[in-house]
Amino acid sequence: MNSIARAVPEVALQAIRKLIADEGFGPGDALPSQRDLALQLGVSRASLREALSSLSALGMISVQPGRGVFVQAPAQAAGHDSTPGWPFAAKASPVDIFQLRYALEGFAAGLAAVTLSADELDALEDNVEAMRRELKAGDFDAAAQLDFEFHRRILLASGNQAMLSILTASAEIFLESQKLPFIRAERAMETWQEHRKILRALARRASVSAQKTMQEHVRNAALRTGISFIAPTAS
Repeated sequence: MNSIARAVPEVALQAIRKLIADEGFGPGDALPSQRDLALQLGVSRASLREALSSLSALGMISVQPGRGVFVQAPAQAAGHDSTPGWPFAAKASPVDIFQLRYALEGFAAGLAAVTLSADELDALEDNVEAMRRELKAGDFDAAAQLDFEFHRRILLASGNQAMLSILTASAEIFLESQKLPFIRAERAMETWQEHRKILRALARRASVSAQKTMQEHVRNAALRTGISFIAPTAS
């Protein structure tokens, strides 16, 4: 079994979505017990809990201690290759873009932690503060532009011109992916909080932490959009 196939919580998440759709579960319906679900899906209880936590964050289920797991919103059986309003379907799906960002920007953040200058760090701090102000004001378009700029500056600081050129050549697609998480206004400040965590790792010159924190941010951004994707796990 390859490393992608071992991303068990992601596979479990997709399997639960498919189960909800295929079995016709509707809002308010109870799913099988967690023990039965784990057996049915062939996953550990820990992996199942992680999958349920992600689905709960998406507002699709409600985990009620002592009572069970209840459906809150219907799930689509297929993946997320057709996000409503996504204008670049002919080029790449949102899932493709988030997977690319996970790999590209995680690596870039790890590099930037050991290469960025004091001036570049100051510019990132200014960016994070500006995003906080725009989110407080409810200007999500401006916040998305600052989001894009934050990630662009990290790619620039990494010193890898090939990665930066990928972003530059596909700037419209990347920017659109950074607008998607803001469709959930009540969770918009999470983007700022995650940027602060990335910034702290960069300021400490903690390469491994910067890479991991960036990858968590990209995955969380996708989840806020309603997208889950499979990523390789360490063997």
